[in-house]
Amino acid sequence: MAFWSVREELSQANRLRRSYYELLRDQLDQFMFQYALSDSYQNFLAKNIPYPFVEKRELKPRARIPDLEYESQNAFLVIFVEDTIPAAYKKYIRFLDVNQTTKSNLLTSQMLPISNSFDRSQKYLESIQFYNFLKMLLPVDYALLIQRDSASRARDRYVLSHFHVKIDWPISDAAEDLARNLRYISKDIYEKGDKYAEDVQKKFFEYYGVPVMAGGRRTAAVVASQYLKRIQCITTVYAGSSETRALIRISERGVSKAVLMKFTEHEMEQIAEANNMVLRTFKKNYEIAREEKDGICIFQATYSYTNYARPPDDSKLRELKSDLYWLTVGGQHIMPKPGVWKYPPLPFNIIYS
Repeated sequence: MAFWSVREELSQANRLRRSYYELLRDQLDQFMFQYALSDSYQNFLAKNIPYPFVEKRELKPRARIPDLEYESQNAFLVIFVEDTIPAAYKKYIRFLDVNQTTKSNLLTSQMLPISNSFDRSQKYLESIQFYNFLKMLLPVDYALLIQRDSASRARDRYVLSHFHVKIDWPISDAAEDLARNLRYISKDIYEKGDKYAEDVQKKFFEYYGVPVMAGGRRTAAVVASQYLKRIQCITTVYAGSSETRALIRISERGVSKAVLMKFTEHEMEQIAEANNMVLRTFKKNYEIAREEKDGICIFQATYSYTNYARPPDDSKLRELKSDLYWLTVGGQHIMPKPGVWKYPPLPFNIIYS
């Protein structure tokens, strides 16, 4: 059972809103690829530090990720909601008056290089200045919240409404919520003992494709994703992690991770040939940088849920078996460079090769 309504179940007004949201999300995806991956690569380059490419094994479900933080990797958390989060949810998603993106709040924060000529329209996704505004706020701790502007009733407008957004819902509550929906518990996470509760929490992290002891932003991202299932709309959470060197994206479609990957000239020739493309076209549209003869591209792994991570057809309670996988690799693609218009993602299976 989906927590959000599919297009066929929406009113005409909400179908139009869904289309607009998805269009804006496509643009936001492009910006995130650029900021999380291309810009991070340039940060390393500027400091003369070799870029720490992600190994294939780190993209497998349940992978162990080296416990190293890379300062030059852009880290951030952005929550993009199709509708407006109800005020009743402020207890756990801390979007308050003090962290609204008003001129006075932004100036008080002092971390932000905002001049007195602050233009309030730049908070809106339709503004030509929006991505400059977003880029300025991304290094701020905690999360940024983009949601539908409840004040503009006549049409759907999306606004970066809050910065410094804390996610205060306990992990045990999030894991309990998921386990209840998947019918591994009837009510309480501790109803089958402490060991079972611990296993449920481990599986919660696996469900969202992050290690159990994941850093603050990744944990906040998965907890927020679970909490926001309470709203009858779709949400997208973007997390940039300095440990995983990845762009993690969690939406109604599930989880994906995008990383930078290096390819030899020969590998690029094979990829181009397999996609009926000349090498020059491939390099022009997919290569974000070069290291000697190697090309650097964006690779995205998309994950699918196994039956153990879906509600059972008969809705009966079932026993958790921690050795069974909840995630598999669903899709593997080389992504076009941010901003490329005509060329699609290219299928490329490498994780298990």
